Amino acid sequence: MDQSIENLRVDKGVEKPLKFLWPLLWPYRYLLAGGIAGMSISAVLTLAVGWGLKGIVDKAFAAGSDAYLNNALSILAVVVIIMAASTYMRLRLVYLVAERVIRDLRAKIYRHLLTLDPAFFEQNKTGDQISRINADTSILQIVITTNLPMAFRHSLMLTGGLVMLCVVSPSMTGVVMLAVPVVLGPLLWFGRRVRAKSRDTQTRVGDVGSYSLETLQGIQTIQSFGYEEAASAHFSSLADQVYKTALRYIHTRAILIAWVISTVFGAIGVVLWYGGHRVLTGAMSAGDLSAFIFYVAIVAGAVTAVSESLSDFNRAAGAADRIAGILEAAPVVKTPAVPKLLPEKIAGSIAFDNVSFSYPTRPGQHALHGVSFNIAPGEIVALVGPSGAGKTTIFQMLQRFYDPQQGRVTIDGIDLAECDPRDGRKHLSVVSQDPAVFSLSIADNIRVAKPTATDAEVKRAAELAQADEFILKLPQGYNTLVGERGNRLSGGQKQRIAIARAILKDSKILLLDEATSALDAANEIAVHNALRNLMEGRTTLIIAHRLSTVQNAGNIIVMDQGNVVAQGTHAQLFEQEGVYKHLAALQMDLNAS
Repeated sequence: MDQSIENLRVDKGVEKPLKFLWPLLWPYRYLLAGGIAGMSISAVLTLAVGWGLKGIVDKAFAAGSDAYLNNALSILAVVVIIMAASTYMRLRLVYLVAERVIRDLRAKIYRHLLTLDPAFFEQNKTGDQISRINADTSILQIVITTNLPMAFRHSLMLTGGLVMLCVVSPSMTGVVMLAVPVVLGPLLWFGRRVRAKSRDTQTRVGDVGSYSLETLQGIQTIQSFGYEEAASAHFSSLADQVYKTALRYIHTRAILIAWVISTVFGAIGVVLWYGGHRVLTGAMSAGDLSAFIFYVAIVAGAVTAVSESLSDFNRAAGAADRIAGILEAAPVVKTPAVPKLLPEKIAGSIAFDNVSFSYPTRPGQHALHGVSFNIAPGEIVALVGPSGAGKTTIFQMLQRFYDPQQGRVTIDGIDLAECDPRDGRKHLSVVSQDPAVFSLSIADNIRVAKPTATDAEVKRAAELAQADEFILKLPQGYNTLVGERGNRLSGGQKQRIAIARAILKDSKILLLDEATSALDAANEIAVHNALRNLMEGRTTLIIAHRLSTVQNAGNIIVMDQGNVVAQGTHAQLFEQEGVYKHLAALQMDLNAS
């Protein structure tokens, strides 16, 4: 199954964002209805102002009625107050709905991403998914707060304005309608070009952002290799491309604005000329002409606003399609309709039965090929072999990040493919070679293994992992924030926090991937002692290169190119010619040097 969301078709138009947003808006339909009511009231009162203008010109100015003028302006003051209140209601309710919908949508995307397996992230950049959560949802937020209300409000204004034009002067309305294609045609043509130039500019701005983020995250490498000048020159080149693209956008937009101003004021001039002659001949009153010009301006503004709103839906359609692509992506690792349940307390036996597997990004290359072995409950087993032999893949299969294309992986005789992946994982504790540390406090990082753990449990786990001593020396102790990706901690400190997690989880099966590789000699001995106590009575599978680790294992599985090539104790394997003896000899040579 191809999970790349870039392959999804992007439907343009108004329907896509509306269909996508409606289920999200439905829970807040009453708040939305209040906002629509506020828009409707504001639109109706705006149209009423034009009719009031007609009365003021005809009955106050022309007839010289001071009382009528005073009454009209008093009514106008009330209308303005009601318009202000309805506008406040509209903005408050619409923005409230938008914030809630986008909050719900972001949480929904994030929750869904957490359910997807590594195969998805192999084929889709993590940064792109973050962009969906932030940038694309922000585009949809603009649709809710701006595009939809603007389209609705100005559609009302356009319809009401045309009706009022016909009421004031049907003949002049016909003249105005003849000019609409002349104004609207070039407006839409230039509008598309402006949007295209805007997209180009945003793409170039995105290139600048990506490059700056990438280089600043690798600042130590940049400075170590003296790449500052070259990086700066490349950034300047990207910034110059943004500038040139922006100039083209500004040029096209300036033409569009000039056309709008000239055509709108030209149309108003024609209306004034034609209407003025009708006033002079007595065919219409000055108030009718004033009201007509007011409604012409309303209609012209509404046409422009509606066309802009509808065109902005194209961009929103793309954002909705990309978000839908994430939400429609399904994990490759499936939970059976009726999953088998592992016992609450497992014995801890592990078996690989003729397992073959290829990663989705490398379908023609076996990561594992016909792998079979059995591990008894409580047994300590080391996986040994050169890089790419399949050791880490064994760990990923046990955690059911992937399912084998052939064979079975079992715990206590139960095929993991027949279980809920989360059910199997709760019986595993993992310490990886490069552990993930989050921008939380040290205590909360340890609690990743058990969110409900007490402070005493966290401290006990840290003590067993030989982490308590360095933690207490930090400014806020266990409440110390570790920074982005744990950048305020050393490699050894991060690894001890990961070990503390495994201790806190207290699972029956331990998976240790070079768990002590980043520790100095003194701490390595201490942590080895802690792990030895922890491993007692638990099934432990260790990926290791150091002889000191391998020799403590009761059983060693030697792997090469996805195959199990030998199995036995250190003494047995060392006597045989093969991969293990070669790797052990290299290790001894390194230690001797």
